[in-house]
Amino acid sequence: MFRPRTLRALPRGLQQPAVRTSRRTLFSRQRNSASRPVERMNIRQIGEERMNYDRDRTYFLAAGAIAGVISFIYTGNKLLNALAAEKKRNANANGTGNSGGYQLDSSVPTETFTTEAGSKRKVVLHDDEGREVVPTGNKTVPSFPRTIDLSLSQTHRDPAAPIAASVLDADGVEYTLVGLGIRTVTFLGIQVYMVGHYVATADVAKLQHYLTKKINPIATTLVPSERDSLKAKLLDPVEGEETWSALLQEVGCRSAFRIVPVRDTDFPHLRDGFVRAITARSSADKDAYGDEAFGQAMKEFKRLFSRGKVQKEKELLLCRDEKGALEVVFDDGRSFGRQTIGKVQDERVSRLLWLNWLAGRSVASEPARQSIIDGVMEFVERPVGTVATQVV
Repeated sequence: MFRPRTLRALPRGLQQPAVRTSRRTLFSRQRNSASRPVERMNIRQIGEERMNYDRDRTYFLAAGAIAGVISFIYTGNKLLNALAAEKKRNANANGTGNSGGYQLDSSVPTETFTTEAGSKRKVVLHDDEGREVVPTGNKTVPSFPRTIDLSLSQTHRDPAAPIAASVLDADGVEYTLVGLGIRTVTFLGIQVYMVGHYVATADVAKLQHYLTKKINPIATTLVPSERDSLKAKLLDPVEGEETWSALLQEVGCRSAFRIVPVRDTDFPHLRDGFVRAITARSSADKDAYGDEAFGQAMKEFKRLFSRGKVQKEKELLLCRDEKGALEVVFDDGRSFGRQTIGKVQDERVSRLLWLNWLAGRSVASEPARQSIIDGVMEFVERPVGTVATQVV
């Protein structure tokens, strides 16, 4: 079936060359396959290395940006100090230095209080028209009037007050400045407005009497150690809020906050800040502020601020009467003068708004609170009923 054939050798040119292979042993290294390198790549490891690189790069860039901002601020501050020092040296060389220690580029002192015989006293100056003013230390709003006359919708005169304390004339009720300060926002300290706390001159005796009796029930004035005790209580977040809240509810002391923006703003912006402050305190006590009447009062308060712009250096007054009703007064600088915007009868609204500047863990202006407490200390170191006489 099969026929045998003779095997013939291939031509010499077609014969395959002999390939010599090395013998593999237990200790011989495995050869890399140059033709298929992808087989040895670890995709997960490569991804992790890329993520680590991107993360480190982001951290490095962020650190560089922060360092750049800090260097700009530091350099600017050093330049400002150097220019101020150079200006002072030039003024001293020309013999025009200010012996009072005030800033050379300011027409009034920068300190609201000065220390005399161990007690703080307000720095009182006179403007070009002879009116008494208190310096604020701010260039845009350099001073606040020491007293203001307010003619509100309902004026009140306490028949039991001394004759000298019943300050009421055709211009309205006289209010005396207690303290003032600047309101700032963000960590950059952007200034928003100057705020000053005023008390009706006729009601200063009520304020003196209440705070004096709180420390010493039989005293008519406080000695230095008692004043230090009262100051510590007013600065304490808990005791300070309790003291001011009780004073506002029980004493019936007429007071006002005078707000003067240092930059152009608007009513909605101011309203949002006030509403946040009131809401933060009212939300902590639902039983006292959770009723419908308080909600309606807050709606009325918001409605009062549904207005336009408030230019810098214009006056906004928040006034609280003896019953706690809040009246908002605005002076846009025109010939109309001060105009009443509206009124909120619920005393809880004005009380919570007042506490936003007076007491608590977080206040709208810490310099204002410190200044107000210093002003209170100035009151209680005098016998009850003598401050109003001294003012007149």
